[in-house]
Amino acid sequence: MTRFESQVKTIPHPAARIYGMLSDFDNFSAMLPGDKIKNWESFGDSCRFEVDKVGPVGLKIVDKEDNKTIKYTADGKVPFNFFLWIQLKEMEDGKSKMKITLDAELNPMMKMVAKGPLEKFVGVLADGVAGYNY
Repeated sequence: MTRFESQVKTIPHPAARIYGMLSDFDNFSAMLPGDKIKNWESFGDSCRFEVDKVGPVGLKIVDKEDNKTIKYTADGKVPFNFFLWIQLKEMEDGKSKMKITLDAELNPMMKMVAKGPLEKFVGVLADGVAGYNY
């Protein structure tokens, strides 16, 4: 597995509000950059879309811990298997800390091609989640 991690972001909202949005894909697309994501489809606990320079991606929620963690994995036809999770930690002042981690099963050739776009995707996703007005 190749791991990609976002920077820890501070979000000026309680973890419960963020978790509520991120645990239902019907809410998720508003947080993603429209210029990088195309053909978005949501089915509540799963979704499909295309990432610019990466290709088609399907996600499904495989595990949740209320207000703390949401774990996603590949769903359907994808170019490689991966696991993505969002970790939340509420701070005392009603703010939350958030980190996104992506573990991808990449062969050496795919790693050379996809490493840059996947690093960028994780960063863009973290920025989108952190900058969203919950």
